This record gives sequence, C-alpha cells and structure tokens, in this order.
Amino acid sequence: MDTKDLLLDLYGRIPDAVHAVVDGLDEDALSARLDPGANSIAWLVWHLARVQDDHVSEVAGREQTWTADGWADRFGLPFEAAETGYGHDAGQVGRVRASAELLTGYLDAVHARTVGYLRGLTDADLDRVVDEAWDPPVTLGVRLVSVADDDLEHAAQAAYVRGVLERR
Repeated sequence: MDTKDLLLDLYGRIPDAVHAVVDGLDEDALSARLDPGANSIAWLVWHLARVQDDHVSEVAGREQTWTADGWADRFGLPFEAAETGYGHDAGQVGRVRASAELLTGYLDAVHARTVGYLRGLTDADLDRVVDEAWDPPVTLGVRLVSVADDDLEHAAQAAYVRGVLERR
C-alpha cells in the first residue's frame, strides 16, 4: 500500500461513518441537542464536511464545493458563505437544521472532490509546506491527516449523540 492508498482508505471511512449516524433520522432528531449548549448531529456533520471542503480546497487551490456547486444556497443557513462552524456559539449551532439527505449529499460531493485530489498526489507532494503560521510549518501530509482525524472525531461525537438520543 502506498501513501495515496492509505489516505484514500482513511478518507473513505468518513462518509461511511456519517451515513451510519444519520440514516433514518428526521430533521428534528438531527437537530436535537443533549443540552442547550451541546452540538447537534446536524451541526457536527455540516461542520465536518465544511472543514474538509475548506481545508482540502485550499491546499488544492480551488473553490470550495460549498459555493462552487450551490450547497450554500441549498442549505440556506444564516451564515456567511465562508463559515465552517469553527468557534460557533450555542445559538449558531442551533441554527443548523438540515435533512439527512442534504447533509450526506454535501458530504458525498466534498468526498468525491477530495478523492479526486488525493488520487493525483505523490509521496513527494506530501512534504510541501501549506501553512507557515505554525512552528514547525504544516506540510500537506500533516494537514490531510489532521482534517481526516478531525472529521472522524466529529463523526464519532455525532454517533454518541445519536446513541444517547435513542436511549431517551
């Protein structure tokens, strides 16, 4: 297995995890929160897709799927198009309402573009510095692993929320 195949496998786990979480849930269940300050499944899934879209689009040098393919309009959220959810307060989290089909549709579109990008990478590409604001500077390889890790953590949080809601 080469590095590209490893990354493709890693990123392939994200939509599988998300689909398993949202399958069969209606918009009310997706928007439910364990307490007033907690994240909903809808917000977690929207956020993880937005982060992947934002970060991978940036390193790929292309417009985000969110705006390029009209997903911002389809969601109709009361945020600027550049919002990814980072730093959202409880009120903003509560404004993210969406169907399972919309959430997974956006994630699947982001995933398809991510896979296309990953397929074109070589091992040497992964050493390219993509963010000099950190010490040490962040390479493409580190950024890609970081995004996948963050997405899988949020998918697991969403699965936890679903489990608690199902037991109530």
